[in-house]
Amino acid sequence: MSHKRIPKRKAAIAVGGVVALGAAAILLPSANASQDGAPDDAAAAPRTLKAGDASDLATRLAGTLGDAYAGAWYDGEDKRLVVNVVRGEGDMALKVRSAGAEVREVDNSMAELQAGAGTLKSEATIPGTSWAVDPRTNKILVTADSTVTGDKWDRLESTVESLGSGMATLKKSEGTFRTFVSGGDAIFAGGARCSLGFNVTAGDGSSAFLTAGHCAAAGDAWSDQQGGEPIATVDQALFPGDGDFALVRYDDPATEAPSEVNVGGQTVPIVQAAEATVGQQVFRMGSTTGLADGQVLGLDATVNYPEGTVTGLIQTDVCAEPGDSGGSLFTQDGLAIGLTSGGSGDCTVGGETFFQPVTTALEAVGATLGDGDGGGAAAGDQADGQDAGAEQDDAGGDQGVQEQSDMGSDRHSGLTRTH
Repeated sequence: MSHKRIPKRKAAIAVGGVVALGAAAILLPSANASQDGAPDDAAAAPRTLKAGDASDLATRLAGTLGDAYAGAWYDGEDKRLVVNVVRGEGDMALKVRSAGAEVREVDNSMAELQAGAGTLKSEATIPGTSWAVDPRTNKILVTADSTVTGDKWDRLESTVESLGSGMATLKKSEGTFRTFVSGGDAIFAGGARCSLGFNVTAGDGSSAFLTAGHCAAAGDAWSDQQGGEPIATVDQALFPGDGDFALVRYDDPATEAPSEVNVGGQTVPIVQAAEATVGQQVFRMGSTTGLADGQVLGLDATVNYPEGTVTGLIQTDVCAEPGDSGGSLFTQDGLAIGLTSGGSGDCTVGGETFFQPVTTALEAVGATLGDGDGGGAAAGDQADGQDAGAEQDDAGGDQGVQEQSDMGSDRHSGLTRTH
């Protein structure tokens, strides 16, 4: 279902249908202690950081280090940011330490890794393959699904080998890379079913929501009930190409679309959009499989779907299934991270799932989260009151998520509207 772009329409707008998950433990928001007030004599020691703060610090250090920067990831166990610095750049390593991050010297520069990804694009753009830079190994992680066999596998393998020793790793996935459209209980159009991602405010101040771009290929008008009256209309969509996202406007101008994710019996307030960080714990909500969690594995991933190539995605080990497309990827403390695009496997055997970054989608369609300010002030207020006892919140939230995830797909007894 190739759907490059849908022309802009006059305002419409969406509903927040997400599935009831049944009785479940509370998904507690938390903010891990951030030691911004650490004394000068402790500046060389890695700071304890929230994942969101670690992402911000990584962005700042990337600009400061220039060519010496070779990626970063979040150590969720120790709650520290680890920054790769090209070997021999001692002065830059000192800057990283003084900023409160842990330093790791590596051999491959970001420019070399990006050049390797460029070679894969020109020589091995094969349906069923993907690649992304993995800062934890300082290599390109190349994945091939079960359809990549024979000459296609040989071509991919030889391309990876041509990059040189220590530049890339190649692994097989048992599943098949596909977009996760149809098969859920959420938003419906043309016989297809997808999941609502995040409610947003469009550039003209009207209410709208984000979902996957490939979902828009099923039709312009979307309903919160199968065969029901349309409640929202596609305004912009992109797939395949430089993303997989769509802006859908609610048809009723009076629609109130809160910035939250319904996880069944409770909601998680979404306070702002944020960049993903490798190693970060994330949660996915979808209309087929409900709530699932996992880690970010790679950024700026390229995925070669049967419908075409999509770039700039987030790679994770979070499971997903058909119908989860467009669903929310978020953090425990209310940061909007991504929209479900596709992947391989399912929530029984596991697999890889790729997500459209929310920040990129918002910028492309000219929308914002919440009332137009992205909820940044609310995020800060929330974090200030949660530093104490953050580890307890993490434990409680993880337990709650696991209990919800173990309940299986029989949770879909109804559709909860968010307005």
